[in-house]
Amino acid sequence: MNAIEIEQAISELAEQPFDKEEFPFAFLESFGNKATYIKKLRSGSANKSDLGGVLQTNNIHIVVCEKGKVSATLGKIKESPATKKGKVKFGLATDGHALEAEDYNSGETIACEYPDFPNHFGFFLPLAGISTVKQIRDNAFDIKATSRLNKLYVQLLDENPDWAGSDRREDMNHFMARLIFCFFAEDTNIFAGTDLFTKTVEQMSDRDSSNTHEVISELFRAMKTPIAERTKAKLPRWANAFPYVNGGLFDGGTECPTFSKIARSYLLHVGGLDWTKINPDIFGSMIQAIADDDERGELGMHYTSVPNILKVLNPLFLDDLRKSLDECGNNQRKLLNLRKRIARIRIFDPACGSGNFLVIAYRELRAIENSINERRGEAGRKTDIPITNFRGIELRNFSSEIARLALIIAEYQCDVKYLGQKDALIEFLPLSAENWITCGNALRLDWLSICPPTGVGVKHSADDLFETPLDQSEIDFENEGGETYICGNPPYKGGTEQTEQQKQDMSQLFSSVSSTWKSLDYISGWLYKAAMYSRSTTSKSAFVSTNSICQGEQVARLWPLLFKLGQSIDFAYTSFKWANLAAHNAGVTVIIVGLSPNSGDKRIFFKDAQGEFKQAQVSHINPYLVAGKDIFITPQSKPRNGLSPMVNGSKAADGGGLILSQDERLDLISSSSRSANYIRPYFGSDDFVKGKFRYCIWIDDNDKSDALNIEGIAARCKVVRDFRRDSKKALTKKGASTPHLFQQVRQSGNERILFIPRVSSERREYLPAGFLPERAILADSAFGIFDCPMWNMAVVVSKLHLVWIATVCGRLKTDYRYSNTLGWNTFPVPTLTEKNKSDLARCAENILLARESHFPRTIAELYDPEKMPQNLREAHEQNDEVLERIYIGRRFKNDTERLEKLFELYTKMTSAKSAKESA
Repeated sequence: MNAIEIEQAISELAEQPFDKEEFPFAFLESFGNKATYIKKLRSGSANKSDLGGVLQTNNIHIVVCEKGKVSATLGKIKESPATKKGKVKFGLATDGHALEAEDYNSGETIACEYPDFPNHFGFFLPLAGISTVKQIRDNAFDIKATSRLNKLYVQLLDENPDWAGSDRREDMNHFMARLIFCFFAEDTNIFAGTDLFTKTVEQMSDRDSSNTHEVISELFRAMKTPIAERTKAKLPRWANAFPYVNGGLFDGGTECPTFSKIARSYLLHVGGLDWTKINPDIFGSMIQAIADDDERGELGMHYTSVPNILKVLNPLFLDDLRKSLDECGNNQRKLLNLRKRIARIRIFDPACGSGNFLVIAYRELRAIENSINERRGEAGRKTDIPITNFRGIELRNFSSEIARLALIIAEYQCDVKYLGQKDALIEFLPLSAENWITCGNALRLDWLSICPPTGVGVKHSADDLFETPLDQSEIDFENEGGETYICGNPPYKGGTEQTEQQKQDMSQLFSSVSSTWKSLDYISGWLYKAAMYSRSTTSKSAFVSTNSICQGEQVARLWPLLFKLGQSIDFAYTSFKWANLAAHNAGVTVIIVGLSPNSGDKRIFFKDAQGEFKQAQVSHINPYLVAGKDIFITPQSKPRNGLSPMVNGSKAADGGGLILSQDERLDLISSSSRSANYIRPYFGSDDFVKGKFRYCIWIDDNDKSDALNIEGIAARCKVVRDFRRDSKKALTKKGASTPHLFQQVRQSGNERILFIPRVSSERREYLPAGFLPERAILADSAFGIFDCPMWNMAVVVSKLHLVWIATVCGRLKTDYRYSNTLGWNTFPVPTLTEKNKSDLARCAENILLARESHFPRTIAELYDPEKMPQNLREAHEQNDEVLERIYIGRRFKNDTERLEKLFELYTKMTSAKSAKESA
């Protein structure tokens, strides 16, 4: 269940008569617990409560108590032995009149009347595996409003199928944006009277809903009609009470979809919410999914927390402004100059979604401006910051509507806060008719036209001459000559995930400047457009991005293009989870990169051992987000570092003929004992790490005649021959003449093999490498070092090497993706003495012995960070100690320091090789 569905479920629970027996089970059902589990709790088999309540292990202990004893009961829950034994995260007590709860991890508590507990539903979202932020915990309104609007939207589409089609969906989305404005306006005194819109619809539309659409249409017509034209327009008296709004929001047609009784009921329910509580940044992020059929199942997952947005905005420009404010003190002239500077700043989000980056930027600038006004003795002064200086591009029509509406609401809320309600109302209506949020394809549009470098507004046009320019009125900036800050969270799409349209977008941008652009992540287009934009105006940019653009082969393909355009990395957040409201913290691993032509000091933000962000001031940041000179790691065919060669495993390409399960091996041997001579253990990544048993047929050419005289083996080779003969690949088809052999043979079959998986879980603190048993065959889903010196294993499984792999090779989703040519052959190793190698070999042996002591646990089990045996952890720590002392004479303080040293050594290693080759 997502956050929206959970809010809806517990709201329905709170509206039902309280049933003390049923409440605990109904509460748990509301958070997505399955009926089979609830049945076990009812029977008592899974219920471990010692207080007559319901205890869900690792989650919550719920007790229904006598009236007036809620607080005392909550205390008993906390002290309960069952609570401690069950590792419970929450305690909840209620008597049906009051409800109290405590989060044992954070120490936070809530206390409320029972009917009001849905307003605190965000407090309990971790019960469904959903990570929350304080804004959600403290205020459930935005999720509640999104939930109600979603029900209304879906119902209206069901009842008006013509509005659901592509021809009218834009009209439907615009209708919803108008409704949202009306709900907000009636609760914030923008409309005179209490609940004016909702009550008018309720009173003037028939209960059977037959004329509901006509009533709403007349109200919309009133809001688009200037007061001077009202008499001529012949508006009904009940509609004439509404103010002139226009501003493009009510311009155009006023036709509305028809309503059923259910849809009318939903509309009135939405209007009954308290819209003064709206947070436009939260609400906008959530509601944008309503209008997207593919995303509606993920309602509530798109919220980006204010702290995460500020990770972009603070180092981009807000830190500098706050520092300037501190330096001004109470100097009136300096304060005035700073206020003028702020009024000229332009914020541009070319992937703005519902506008949350723009909204937060606007609020923060208003807060700084207000501080200036207070220091100058001008509190309550009208703002000089126009919302038209906050510009965006958004591909989806509804999201662009919501972005503009969110900014309008944010402006009004700031006016109320800093000017007072009366002055805010005077300034608010009518809305500006200018539409400064552009709906279109950001990679096809001319950013300089949408956010021009001077005060002169320009009608925007598409870069692509075959694309019809969108209709956009010219908009002048009210204050010209200021700085421009580009920011946002563009879409993440790898080269193989891009649609045909997105590939065309990338081709248009990069085909003339790069021959390797096809592998670039889609977000690279935004970085490149921002770099081109900065050549024409004073601007800086910062984007949230997948870490793929700063890892692997993309680094050498993208960053030289950006550097050539004069960009350097101003600041960077190294990899962290950009968590959303999806269950089980299904966030993506991201980085934040700030770019500008600036050559001054740089900042790297990284997580310390406690998981808190720290910052380091450095002189330069390279494209791997490490302090140091710009460097590009390129694949090498051989190790440069004294390490043994690492190769791919052998590729079967057999249609299943050469690979055997355990049962198939036994069947083959039982039919002919001679078959055992040609069957070997076979290891791919899953087999080695998870302890699976597979085998393969392995035949030398010298043994071909004997092996193919075995009926079972001959039958399997026929499967291989048929599969290869039917293949469309030339190499595979050629292999049909040798069906007894793997298509690609990388080993003789008698080597001592160090196994390295291609992909390893990000949760593991070490790469799960190890030696295969005798006669084992290495699959092509892994790498191997044949006849490997033991000390090489010590290097492979070190923390130092894992940091290099994570940075240089990149990731598959969030897992480590190994590359022999990019990660092993390039890994910088100092010149090792024989004693160094002997010490490392002993460390590797200790790791193997520690693993052996826990047989038959699998590698996956041993390297689960929460279950890793202490002696195995100590063996790895000793290995890291020995290796890192070889590098710098002590342990490294953190991964940042590890990478700095590795890049330094890599530079020396490649420089020395280049010098030798040139000589």
